[in-house]
Amino acid sequence: RRAAGASASVRLRSAERARYVDSPLQSGAERVYLAAVAAGVGYAVLALLLALLRAAPERAALLARLRTMGLTRAQGRRLLVLESLPQALLAAAGGALTGWATIRLLSPGIDLTAVALPASAASAGGAALRTDPLSLALPATAVLLLAVGVAVAQAWWTGRRGSVRELRAGDAR
Repeated sequence: RRAAGASASVRLRSAERARYVDSPLQSGAERVYLAAVAAGVGYAVLALLLALLRAAPERAALLARLRTMGLTRAQGRRLLVLESLPQALLAAAGGALTGWATIRLLSPGIDLTAVALPASAASAGGAALRTDPLSLALPATAVLLLAVGVAVAQAWWTGRRGSVRELRAGDAR
């Protein structure tokens, strides 16, 4: 603006970008998306914890029996972590594939122009729904890390408890 002076009209790229990202519709859509992500993460954590709590007695009994046959605590921990990996890998891959397929199937029918562009620029062109590899890989990696982290925590907790109760004969469950 200094170089052009008062005689020329200057539009800055930063000012144009600021016009696009400050719309109430876009900020509302971002809040709804963040709330959906937080709810999904909460449900995933709850499902993992409930599944592992349900299986904890059987795992503890199995580890106690394997310890009597010579399995060390470290090997028991590795066994519990390796046992959780196939399901976690399938869940992560299935989630990424489902997200990719959903975007591919819905993109022709969804117009994001109202969310992505202001009303004055809506006639210039549409905003298409595209797949982003990072947004597909990040939740899949988070699911994998969460499942392995919960398995590591359960292996640590099971390994520090004594195994006498699990080995008692005639124990009613």
